[in-house]
Amino acid sequence: MPTYEYECKFCTHTFEAFQKITAVPLDKCPKCGKGVRRLISAGGGIIFKGPGFYATDYKKNPPKPEPLEGCKSDAKECANCPANTKNKKEK
Repeated sequence: MPTYEYECKFCTHTFEAFQKITAVPLDKCPKCGKGVRRLISAGGGIIFKGPGFYATDYKKNPPKPEPLEGCKSDAKECANCPANTKNKKEK
């Protein structure tokens, strides 16, 4: 539910009201009881929590390196192969 800002037309008292979108706008000031108008406000900002919205949801995974020519098909036994994940962990 959004928070709406109101301002009294007579005493200039400003206040906020937490209302449903379908609710009828308020028409009386809580301070003086006279007419109010609803203001246009910036609203609340978006807050991203956690380790990282981009990093966890939309970041593209880097392409896997291709084995060098002459490497064995599984690439586990080739010491110089960039596709060998075991070599990367040891370095």
